[in-house]
Amino acid sequence: MALMPLTKGLMMVMISLQAIAVSERESGEGGGGQDTPYTHIHEIVFSTIDKPKLLSQLSALLSDIGLNIREAHVFSTVDGYSLDVFVVDGWPIEDTDGLHKALEASVLRNEGSWSGSSHSSAAERTLPFQVKGGEWEIDKRLLKMGEMIASGSCGDLFHGTYFGEDVAVKVLKAEHLNNNVWNEFTQEVYILREVHHTNVVRFIGACTKPPKFCIITEYMSGGSLYDYVHKQCNVVDLPTLLKFACDVCRGMCYLHQRGIIHRDLKTANLLMDKDHVVKVADFGVARFQDQGGIMTAETGTYRWMAPEVINHQPYDNKADVFSFAIVLWELLTSKIPYDTMTPLQAAVGVRQGLRPVLPEKTHPKLLDLLQRCWETIPANRPAFPDILTELEGLLAEVQGTSGETSKQLKDISASTD
Repeated sequence: MALMPLTKGLMMVMISLQAIAVSERESGEGGGGQDTPYTHIHEIVFSTIDKPKLLSQLSALLSDIGLNIREAHVFSTVDGYSLDVFVVDGWPIEDTDGLHKALEASVLRNEGSWSGSSHSSAAERTLPFQVKGGEWEIDKRLLKMGEMIASGSCGDLFHGTYFGEDVAVKVLKAEHLNNNVWNEFTQEVYILREVHHTNVVRFIGACTKPPKFCIITEYMSGGSLYDYVHKQCNVVDLPTLLKFACDVCRGMCYLHQRGIIHRDLKTANLLMDKDHVVKVADFGVARFQDQGGIMTAETGTYRWMAPEVINHQPYDNKADVFSFAIVLWELLTSKIPYDTMTPLQAAVGVRQGLRPVLPEKTHPKLLDLLQRCWETIPANRPAFPDILTELEGLLAEVQGTSGETSKQLKDISASTD
């Protein structure tokens, strides 16, 4: 066994290695006989500070050097530490020292993502998706900042006014400007200026010039569905739940028809206006499906993340459908998904087939739809237009109405605010 301590930024990474030989029969491969063949594996243990997306980063690190992950086990402590155990193959059993060096090199190559450090100043760069004529560049003199609404790791959200209109202002924190944060900012501006739909938060403008970088959108006075359910402790009745779900579906139908995958669909990113119309928001990790390259992990939030994303497999817009299923479950139960687990433990569970416990006394049609939306195989999940049709039909049934369902789906590509 080899022990390797690495300190990068504020993070200490301890890695231990152990070479193991197991029979093919024990490992679940082949039938076995008198001369039972053996396969050689390594056990790699990471001991480090727990943090968001750690499992994805460690999985990517192992894949980066050509290892095949056979098993993964995560243990977290109440004081913020994580023990991640991986059983891997794909490396010669006699070359444990070489694996030790390859792991060390891979950690060093990913220094920026481990420590959150920045290699260059974002203020010195220009927006890669510049709008011709700068029509979305705001006049800072007309922007008035009000109280802070929320604070995140990379930015703060303020209530403000612009040209006399109530707006939400997302301001990047200067001390956290790094490549990842800057890329999310530019991607969000690029996508927001391309979308116009009743169920997508409306983009007003952005400040893309130093020293302050910010995005201005319409002010959603109703807050997020997350706050509505978990902080305000509202119990959502079935007609209201279906209405919320239809709003989300309409927004997602529009985005998917435009070739946009959200990649972080969750109740915290679903906002309500004063009339309780739900709109999809926060496009920092969204992207166009035909933008080029194969989409991999490192996106989204573990409790809502599809298994193919957690497993670093190529994926498409059906990953959003899986996340929508978790949102539905959340609205049905008023609970946080996998609330007895850490995010990492939840991620390991999902990749092994774990799903939230099905709620009792739920309409059977909604329960059936929920389970189809979180199917492990993406192709088996319905698309949002089909989901919307089912939800609108169920809403009409629950309300005791008859006749045609909404015509919005037919007009969705032309829908605007």
